[in-house]
Amino acid sequence: MKKDIHPTYYPDAQVICACGNTWTTGSTRKVIRTDVCSKCHPFFTGEQRIVDTEGQVERFYKKLEARQQYLAEVEARQTARKSLERPITELELGTRPTDALLAAGITTVGHALERLAEGEAALLAISGFGRKALADLKKRLRQLGYELPEAPKRSRFRPQTSFRLPYRVTGIFETPVTCFYPRLALFFPSGLQ
Repeated sequence: MKKDIHPTYYPDAQVICACGNTWTTGSTRKVIRTDVCSKCHPFFTGEQRIVDTEGQVERFYKKLEARQQYLAEVEARQTARKSLERPITELELGTRPTDALLAAGITTVGHALERLAEGEAALLAISGFGRKALADLKKRLRQLGYELPEAPKRSRFRPQTSFRLPYRVTGIFETPVTCFYPRLALFFPSGLQ
């Protein structure tokens, strides 16, 4: 065995626990400090408690709190992103469509969605705002997560915009036929009455 290469052995080394318990043992260190011993360990005592080693529990709670703050910020950003009070200029539609909307009094996304609820014609009636600008507006609103209102259902039949007087048509029939559209009279050789 070589000389002076082994550490000094202390047969009466003292072990001190964080709970206050002390005992002696043999070791290469004179004093040993521990956090848990057989007098205070939950396995031996049967009680449930959190053993905090060098502030690990506090660090965990800090990380947990930071995560909750991050989730709250994300939620706030999501709601701000879908806010109806968002200015129409942030949609980046271009200068001409944006100026046309601002001139028509549509300053926020909420106003634009209200006009869309009335139908596409309500927005297309604005001078300087065309079909391409409407398509860009809808696309940008969908990208930002807004739900677009459904367009009013259009009837399969053309709506009657003005009241038409009935025409009396005589022709191949023995009795006169009432017709509301003058073009149908072309099929009757006798003409209109």
